[in-house]
Amino acid sequence: MNPQGLQSCHRTCLLLPSRWYLNRRVSVQLHTPIRYLSSGQPTPPTQTYIKPSSISWRSLTTSVSKPSPHTTTVRMGDTVMTDSTPRCPVVHESVADFNSAGAGTRNRDWWPNQLKLNILRQHTPVTDPLGKDFDYAEAFKSLDYNALKKDLAALMTDSQDWWPADFGHYGGLFIRMAWHSAGTYRVFDGRGGGGQGQQRFAPLNSWPDNVSLDKARRLLWPIKQKYGNKISWADLMLLAGNVALEDMGFKTFGFAGGRADTWEADESVYWGGEKTWLGNDVRYAAGSKGLAEDGKHGVVSGDEHGVGRSIHTRDLEKPLAAAHMGLIYVNPEGPDGNPDPVASARDIRITFSRMAMTDEETVALIAGGHTFGKTHGASTSDHVAEEPEGADLEQQGFGWSNSFGTGKGPHTITSGLEVTWTKTPTKWSNNFFEYLLGFEWELTKSPGGANQWVAKNAEPIIPDAYDPEKKHLPTMLTSDLALRFDPEYEKISRRFLENPDQFADAFARAWFKLTHRDLGPRSRYIGPEVPKEVLIWQDPVPDVDHPLIDEKDIATLKEEILGTNLDTGKLVATAWASAATFRGGDKRGGANGARIRLEPQRNWEANNPERLGEVLSALELIQKRFNDAGAGGKKVSLADLIVLAGVAAVEKAAKDAGHPVSVPFVPGRTDATQEQTDIVSVNHLEPVVDGFRNYGASTQHARAEEFLVDKAQQLTLSAPEMTVLVGGLRALNANYDGSSHGVFTKRPGQLTNDFFVNLLDMSTAWKAVGGTKGELFEGSDRKSGEKKWTGTRADLVFGSHAELRAVAEVYAEAGGEEKFVKDFVAAWDKVMNLDRFDLHR
Repeated sequence: MNPQGLQSCHRTCLLLPSRWYLNRRVSVQLHTPIRYLSSGQPTPPTQTYIKPSSISWRSLTTSVSKPSPHTTTVRMGDTVMTDSTPRCPVVHESVADFNSAGAGTRNRDWWPNQLKLNILRQHTPVTDPLGKDFDYAEAFKSLDYNALKKDLAALMTDSQDWWPADFGHYGGLFIRMAWHSAGTYRVFDGRGGGGQGQQRFAPLNSWPDNVSLDKARRLLWPIKQKYGNKISWADLMLLAGNVALEDMGFKTFGFAGGRADTWEADESVYWGGEKTWLGNDVRYAAGSKGLAEDGKHGVVSGDEHGVGRSIHTRDLEKPLAAAHMGLIYVNPEGPDGNPDPVASARDIRITFSRMAMTDEETVALIAGGHTFGKTHGASTSDHVAEEPEGADLEQQGFGWSNSFGTGKGPHTITSGLEVTWTKTPTKWSNNFFEYLLGFEWELTKSPGGANQWVAKNAEPIIPDAYDPEKKHLPTMLTSDLALRFDPEYEKISRRFLENPDQFADAFARAWFKLTHRDLGPRSRYIGPEVPKEVLIWQDPVPDVDHPLIDEKDIATLKEEILGTNLDTGKLVATAWASAATFRGGDKRGGANGARIRLEPQRNWEANNPERLGEVLSALELIQKRFNDAGAGGKKVSLADLIVLAGVAAVEKAAKDAGHPVSVPFVPGRTDATQEQTDIVSVNHLEPVVDGFRNYGASTQHARAEEFLVDKAQQLTLSAPEMTVLVGGLRALNANYDGSSHGVFTKRPGQLTNDFFVNLLDMSTAWKAVGGTKGELFEGSDRKSGEKKWTGTRADLVFGSHAELRAVAEVYAEAGGEEKFVKDFVAAWDKVMNLDRFDLHR
């Protein structure tokens, strides 16, 4: 063995995507050091990387054999590894002791509770090989879209020997790929989904639920290579699913492009805290009080045979939607592997509702998707090797090498389940409901040992995927039978059975919603197949149908706003509350539409309804006067006026502080109606914690400062932008409740850098306020003990966290006031326009 092959480089595996796979090696602590015996080489440290497949963990021991002068010998148990590579007899400085950048114990290993800022540094222009000036929307518009679809359609039946197509058609595989790309979306934080092409990266590319999708993407590569940057991976994976459906006889609802690729794993997504694949001990750790008695939400836990009726309760951690680490949805065998269709329905309803799906959409999606293709469980999982991120270099991004038979085609192993749902798995039909509701079912095992169901007293009518002479009995998953044995799902299933047209329409719409939920508003949609119908889940806003206000009008309106005698804090807080609903994950929220004046936003606690009502009433009067005058047909929307009020307040506050500034403002927002607003859906935008306005506190899972960084990431802010905004909003007295927490200034309402100056002032000593559980702190004069300030965790973190303190120092330095005002205005303008996709994409 070459000594360079075993170099010391210990890293602790943390639950971040980058930590699941440590360069396809495993860190091992050896009690007896392995000694390299080449001439002149020292004994290395006792921490070394050993390839996991080369040793038995239980029998790992080391001993040394006497070497030849130019031989390195290492004994591991019964295995002797010798490297007789010829070497220069002259003793040189050893290269075996060198390590690489980025290795070793990291800050996060020493201090696991350290606030992470890395999610504020992702997806920057320096990581994009296409460059900062590349405009994907424009590139997509130059795409020969019809030619691309023809190439995709041709691929469907172009079976490759290295990965043959089931039933001679790749349709089922590409539907699964698209589904699993989009299906990671969840409503609580808008993260996940197919909008960034994240299925290419860890952890998604190696999730147990994504077995074999590495092959699907590789099948697409020649087409991606042909069309280049005119089609992103994010768009291509979803379009392939659409074309697969169409090629098998289904009429889709449409397709919109516009998803620009990212070039690294998205570290901002919380996938769960489990330490094992398919684990769910953390996400259900809290339990559900009071549910054991009513039995409505209990989860049936099986006995050692997988069958049981013992009910325990669990409450799925937010913002998660999936039932297990590494699954897209639920366990297809039933909750925790227990084959109980009714219990499975409970998990399905929770999971799909957290993906923004109704019961009808859920039934349509499951049945529609399972009309095509098959699952794969030709044998047991012990034949399957490492996932892509754990596979060897020569696998070139492939994973799950299969030693059973040929390892492909009829011998494929993915889920371990072996189910083909219909007799026409490459054609659209109503067979799924015909079989689901027409047969009685009994529990059986797949060849891989998984729980599944087979039809009683049925004829073998299901085709084999590779042998035209062979037929099989109808089979179903436990999660399929949930659509029959759950009372609400059964009603929908029977209606779809009796009304195939309703089923087809429901599936088309649900599929479109699934694949477009995180694309954002219709203004981001591109391509010739964009549906004309406007859907409420798209958060529609009216088009501009009137001349917009000009510079003179803007100046006049600013004067009127400031003449209301509403203080700057109220105006700034209202504008922030309107704009800061934006979520970069699914491009929802923002100031456009002025939904802050509608239900449910107008009554959110974070928006301080009483103060909000006061500001809105004043602005509505100004709007009415201006629009009634109708000069030149011009009108101003309340959405524009809310933002303009914030702009006017910031300008006044800067001027009062001695730093006059012009804050950018571009009109063009419109006002949505209550009828255009899905109250349940919009409620998911309500902040749990918003440190920018000192709303909320730590939860059992995360600290207030972590929620602050979470919010900043949703607003696409950098760490300096987050820092300057918090400091400015505190100086402007814009806390949600008007409190003085974090308002470290004697001149509130002026845009000063006082927050940073006073936070970093060493004459102040801080201590936690009793009874606040470490959420509120009091700053007192070190000498006199006189109370000076109060601050929250979201305030004090800028003095406590080393990196944030470094940024804060920039704004606290002598002469830093001007830079502070300039940077605040730039960050403010960015947030106010995050949803202006008419100005940028």
